[in-house]
Amino acid sequence: MIYFDSAATTFQKPAAVGRAVSGALAAMSSPGRGGYPSAQLADRTLVTCREELAELFHVPDPERVVFTSNATHALNIAIRSLVRPGSRVALSGYEHNAVTRPLHAVPGARLHVVSAPLFRPEEMVRGFRRALEAGADAAVCTHVSNVFGYILPVEEIAALCRQRGVPLIVDASQSAGILPVDLAAWGAAFVAMPGHKGLYGPQGTGVLLCGREAEPLLRGGTGSNSKEQEMPEFLPDRLEAGTHNMPGVAGLLAGVRFVRQLGLARIRRHEWRLKERLLTFLERRRDFRVYGCHDEALQAGVLSFAPVEGDCETLCAQLAEAGFALRGGYHCAPFAHRTAGTLEGGTVRFSASAFNTMEETAALCRRLGQGGPPKTAEEKFTIS
Repeated sequence: MIYFDSAATTFQKPAAVGRAVSGALAAMSSPGRGGYPSAQLADRTLVTCREELAELFHVPDPERVVFTSNATHALNIAIRSLVRPGSRVALSGYEHNAVTRPLHAVPGARLHVVSAPLFRPEEMVRGFRRALEAGADAAVCTHVSNVFGYILPVEEIAALCRQRGVPLIVDASQSAGILPVDLAAWGAAFVAMPGHKGLYGPQGTGVLLCGREAEPLLRGGTGSNSKEQEMPEFLPDRLEAGTHNMPGVAGLLAGVRFVRQLGLARIRRHEWRLKERLLTFLERRRDFRVYGCHDEALQAGVLSFAPVEGDCETLCAQLAEAGFALRGGYHCAPFAHRTAGTLEGGTVRFSASAFNTMEETAALCRRLGQGGPPKTAEEKFTIS
């Protein structure tokens, strides 16, 4: 199988991730629950992973790096902490259901959706400016659209939020491990991300970077202040009730080290080249609609397209039979499809990782073209 669905989960992991997960299962118990060797090893691993994440994402205090079960869990904490019944929230028109469904569940929350066109960052900034000027209690913006790979102007939006004192939540699900993510420079209230995508960790891991205090989503044991019935006031304990997923954290630490060793710029450039190969091919054909651009500042290694005739899910099923894994449909982001005009039928999404090669991308082009362009020396390129 040639896997091009890394925007959902990076299926191919560094070998060190699997070894770390197996090692944790064999040698670690629960951190913060004992002074014996297996608990102490878990403690050290937890602290080390927190420190490396803090360094990568410019979090001044590692204790403000909170482990969650996924990005959705992290976003729910962030939204619950900032959005109250009746709150006014400015958000981009490219948000995932992990943002929009929790907002929808807040009674009376008023949403100002900034639906600027694809790859038009100036219009997105103007839209957020108008939304903030109209009055907002919070703002939410994805860093990269999970459907279209569109890199939103988070730096400019963060600056607008700082000027008006509006707390900002950034969904870094598609950017963490690929683009620079900087909690300190953005001045964001929260930045949420999964561990199992661009950070190459196991499923069931996530991270919330906290620029301000937060409300617990779960309450329970923390190994601290155990006599009290209130949750601890301090981070990370306030948001990490219950037993940690130590095999997941150990695997995430290995994934983060893999990303840091390769470097964000190298990973980003590699994924961009693969996306460009497919985009250039699709643009030459009349049987596909393609939603991409050739500006590296505006699009990551995610590309959506759709057949002019037929439907996306049928095409994905046919590709799966031919040995290619892509995702068709709405990608849990109807807001993005409505904004881009693809809500009627959705799209087919191509999303690469550090483990894909140019030769694999060329093979996809040939399959889509039923024997399209021949291989070239360039198609042998791989990040390794």
